Amino acid sequence: MYQLSQTHPHKRAFITGAASGLGKAFACELARDGWTIGMADINADELEKAAFEVETLGGKAIRYQLDVADRFQYQTVADAFLAEAGGIDLLFNNAGVGDGGGFEEYSLENYEWMVGINQLSVVYGCYFFIPVMKKQKSGHILNTASAAAIGCAPTMGGYNMTKAAVVAISETLYGELMDHHIQVSCIMPTYFKTNVIQYARGGALVKKATQLFIEKSGLEAVDVAREILTRAGKKELYIILPKAARKMWYLKRLAPTWFRKKVKEQFMQAMQKAIRRK
Repeated sequence: MYQLSQTHPHKRAFITGAASGLGKAFACELARDGWTIGMADINADELEKAAFEVETLGGKAIRYQLDVADRFQYQTVADAFLAEAGGIDLLFNNAGVGDGGGFEEYSLENYEWMVGINQLSVVYGCYFFIPVMKKQKSGHILNTASAAAIGCAPTMGGYNMTKAAVVAISETLYGELMDHHIQVSCIMPTYFKTNVIQYARGGALVKKATQLFIEKSGLEAVDVAREILTRAGKKELYIILPKAARKMWYLKRLAPTWFRKKVKEQFMQAMQKAIRRK
């Protein structure tokens, strides 16, 4: 049993991006501990499959088809979950999209699309659920950022800035909410096996390069979810993983200019491999 299940005996969680990848892995792990889980995703068909798996594992799945960038729809869903579950213990602001392109080549419409999903959805989730957590004097918010907020590789401006914003939101809330007995964790993983680029708009080369990093990682979503849930139970603010990501975190602070050059070198190598790949 996870420590989070002991800390929050009512076992009520709300997860965005719950139909696949890390969100689904969170839901399945919590299901084994008997949690009631609000599972929200834009893909209704995949959400239904994921919810069935959660229920098979022993959890209670409450399904919500949700476009997290639509704040009015999000508020309706949040209110519905709170009414049915009677409160909330864990909030996973997990939904996100990965994409890239040259800064001035990536359209303004695409920037706005990415900000809505990766950044504003985190704001919405926190905004709608924090008041209830304050009344309860308990709760834990887990915001999925990315090691991209550390690396800030070229041609990933939109993604990098939205994930850096998630780090800033998490750090701000950590200070604001500690006196209300509400925990905050900011998740910053490197690439792992997920479908983060399924909705990418930046073109085939971006998808190829990203897929190379995903395949090279060797990390499965379930392993990432287990480490995150374990470390969140220890009340860690920065959940940076794996070890290579933590190394990045330190190097950026110790030798920032050198670090920027190394990131550029690795990026160019990855792009060359992607170009050669058929």
